[in-house]
Amino acid sequence: MLIDFFYTLRAAKLPVSVKEYLTLLEALQADVVGPTNPDACTMDDFYYLSRTALVKDEKHFDKFDRAFAAYFKGVEMLADFTKPVPADWLRKEMERLLSDEQKANAPKMDWDELMETLKKRLEEQKERHEGGSKWIGTGGTSPFGNGGHNPQGIRIGGKGGGKSAVKVWDQRAYRDYDDSQELGTRNIKMALRRLRKFAREGHEDELDLDATIERTAANAGYLDIKMRPERHNNVKVLLLMDVGGTMDEHIARVEELFSATKNEFKHLEYYYFHNCVYDFMWKNNRRRYAEKFPTWDIIRKYNKDYKLIFVGDATMSPYEILQPGGSVEYNNEEAGAEWLQRLTHTFPKFAWINPEPQGVWQYRQSISIVQQLMGQRMYPLTLKGLEDAMRQLSK
Repeated sequence: MLIDFFYTLRAAKLPVSVKEYLTLLEALQADVVGPTNPDACTMDDFYYLSRTALVKDEKHFDKFDRAFAAYFKGVEMLADFTKPVPADWLRKEMERLLSDEQKANAPKMDWDELMETLKKRLEEQKERHEGGSKWIGTGGTSPFGNGGHNPQGIRIGGKGGGKSAVKVWDQRAYRDYDDSQELGTRNIKMALRRLRKFAREGHEDELDLDATIERTAANAGYLDIKMRPERHNNVKVLLLMDVGGTMDEHIARVEELFSATKNEFKHLEYYYFHNCVYDFMWKNNRRRYAEKFPTWDIIRKYNKDYKLIFVGDATMSPYEILQPGGSVEYNNEEAGAEWLQRLTHTFPKFAWINPEPQGVWQYRQSISIVQQLMGQRMYPLTLKGLEDAMRQLSK
């Protein structure tokens, strides 16, 4: 069985060697997990054991997860949902078709009323509920639950679809953008040329140390200095990327942009955020709760000569930008708008790259708000958009 599992991982382009496969077999033979160890015999434990033995670089975790799930069909979910609300209440067992009238009459509350009402529902509700406009459940027009419709509610469990939730009660895992993604489209390759043009600063040539040593030795010790074209540039870039949620629709294009940027800039620093920047960011999505980088520290660490580039769809509830506690994931003390203004005041050369089609920007209130905060320096993730953004950053 595990031989086929090994070939499945290789087919998924994971660099798994026979030595690592044998290490996994040795661990199983030593009963690290298995019948003789009743405290460590779940599928979760085998998953973590095999990942530890077979995967040596965290950037391959996402590929491993997909290959593991594809091979062991029916594997139990790896994420543990440990919220106070019972998970079985929130499983979507049926799709409810809501009429336009039901959607129009869905209850809509302001921020304070929404949070206070949720608190009361948690105290009052004693059973699972499907449909309706009041209780926490699935498939209705209530502001609380999932699988239904409400213009601005709190999604509890389930999968988002309407992009209108003002808060999300769920444990969500994001993955890092792959910086080794090959540039697969002509437009992105053309954009790379614009990046190079924008980035060329400093000396055009640099010392070729290997060639200098070789030529000096060949000339019996007489110094013969050789130069070569500089491979990178001296521009400093601080890249802040939105990840997860609605950004999942744009992963491929953002990865292409990330690859181009990382290959081109010698001085590149990058961090992740979700929807809007708040008081902390992170560099590794699997450790985002354990390894937080305070935004104040980032502001203090980098000089104002860094060019600040945001990459995100700016698609969220307006509360997430304007309201303290508005983050869908935790209660932020200060509004996201405050942090965006601090960053743009610290780094005067900044731009926001938006992968959403420019034609829908006018219909998203949150995009209009971010545009205002950015001083209209928002550009689409297109060839012309990147060229305009690079021109703005080079002024």
